[in-house]
Amino acid sequence: MEQQNIQKTSIEGLLILNRPIAADERGFFRELFHKNELEEAAGFAFNGVQMNHSHSLPGVIRGIHAEAWNKIIYPVCGEVFIAIVDIRPNSPTFSKVEQFIINDENRIGLFISNGLANSLCVIGERAVDYIYLVDAYWDGSDTRAIAWDDPDLAIDWPTKSPILSKRDLQNPKLRDLFPEKFK
Repeated sequence: MEQQNIQKTSIEGLLILNRPIAADERGFFRELFHKNELEEAAGFAFNGVQMNHSHSLPGVIRGIHAEAWNKIIYPVCGEVFIAIVDIRPNSPTFSKVEQFIINDENRIGLFISNGLANSLCVIGERAVDYIYLVDAYWDGSDTRAIAWDDPDLAIDWPTKSPILSKRDLQNPKLRDLFPEKFK
């Protein structure tokens, strides 16, 4: 059963978290997610164990990364383009991309299941603060990633000359990771 505060997408395991906002003259308050609603919509338990905060400058692309965990992402401020890619080789939506623009007008969160790769690109002149809650501890051993400019994915990034990490400049193409899927 789909929750009112959670919307499914065309990729199984990718959920939009959009709980109500209580706003007044002071600002706003929002509960990002309720564990029981999320678990019902996802169909499995989510036990967040590590919360991370990323600060990215204008023009930065981070990703496309697929660590072995489930996570909730929430861009707190700024405007960001998000691309999520299904890299599960046995999934009916393998290589499918879902794209989102998240900003002050629609400040949503996303639940991203293990096996989905995610990325972000900062739009505009304002830095983005991005928090994410994951259900496994990061130890650096899982570094699955895909090239940001993979032609098979055809992601229409908001920038053509991004600022990238050394790691992200060296990520393989999806067909290099799963050649059997591109025969």
